[in-house]
Amino acid sequence: MYKLFARYASVGVINTAIHWIVFLILHWLGVNQAMSNMFAFLVAVTFSFFANARFTFKGEVTSGRYMIYLAFMGAMAASVGQMSDALELPSIVTLGTFSAVSLVMGFFYSKYIVFRERK
Repeated sequence: MYKLFARYASVGVINTAIHWIVFLILHWLGVNQAMSNMFAFLVAVTFSFFANARFTFKGEVTSGRYMIYLAFMGAMAASVGQMSDALELPSIVTLGTFSAVSLVMGFFYSKYIVFRERK
């Protein structure tokens, strides 16, 4: 499982860079944290889904899998953004929190739900 998580984390580094850049640009343009985080997520999640499907889990890419991955990860992105707005947290805290939460929860959700091996 360690090698699998290491692959997931390496995709996550690129995914995180994509997410942070989009988030910061949108937030700098005046978009609130919840919306900035959600839109940044949508850009980064597409990369993450396809890279993890092929590189990490070697799973089949289907629209159904993409939709359940998108829904779960999107709910996390929106929740972290809303919490950050409500608490008036700095955007760097929002980015760090979402990055940490999505790395751990996203891995387990991907492994055991999205790309689980069918017997």
